[in-house]
Amino acid sequence: MSESQRRIALRIQYDGAAFAGSQWQPHSPTVQAALEHAIAHLTRESQRIDLAGRTDAGVHATGQVAALTTATDLPPPRWLHGLNHFLPDTVAVQAAQPVPLSFHPRHDARERTYHYHLQTAPHRQPLAQRYAWVVPGPLHLERIREALHKLIGEHDFASFAAPPEHPGTRRTLAEASLHSRGAQHCLRFRANAFLPHQVRRTVGLLERIGRGKETPDCIDRLLAEPQPGAVGPTAPPHGLVLAHVRYDIAALAEWSNDSEDLCRPQR
Repeated sequence: MSESQRRIALRIQYDGAAFAGSQWQPHSPTVQAALEHAIAHLTRESQRIDLAGRTDAGVHATGQVAALTTATDLPPPRWLHGLNHFLPDTVAVQAAQPVPLSFHPRHDARERTYHYHLQTAPHRQPLAQRYAWVVPGPLHLERIREALHKLIGEHDFASFAAPPEHPGTRRTLAEASLHSRGAQHCLRFRANAFLPHQVRRTVGLLERIGRGKETPDCIDRLLAEPQPGAVGPTAPPHGLVLAHVRYDIAALAEWSNDSEDLCRPQR
């Protein structure tokens, strides 16, 4: 690797409804393709970027992290404004920061935080349903909170996820909480890592618990007797947001994502 090369980390926000997912696909619009197209226009370099995590079609992000290696010597503000000039309106870089050449946004991540937005309403809500799962209410919020508390800690979450691509289904969920404001509800999940579709399948079950179709005690059985894919149905993708990825490296110490007030702990 040339001594002139630099590693740049990018924090990205995007509207997932515009994309077939974050990961590059040959014949579909993706976040990765949009970023690589913008980088090529800005730097005249053609390359693949690395992402902190894969999001499915329809899933949004306020704190996705990407990284690229480049010979272009631009200061962070030029990366920020230059890339946003070439990006579509549905994706935008929020911050740019030089990082060590060894930095990898997925392998070096220490925690990921997802938000899932629910809204209760008796009828369709055309303005809300692009970014929230609109369900008929009311929901029994204390039952949902009881179920969430049971999920915290290290468990085998096989029942709550699609069959994993790699062996190993134990994860440590550091936070599983519900924050509500009237008919708007935000479920917040923070963990060292997540299994495929884990958050959406968990939310699908929590919605059933909130409507009285399941009890919070079902969580105990699903954790004690894990069966891959046992939990369903899966909540729709448009309520899910990759909100934040945490790293230990000093260069990214200032990066945080508190932009979604509804998911801040209530004081």
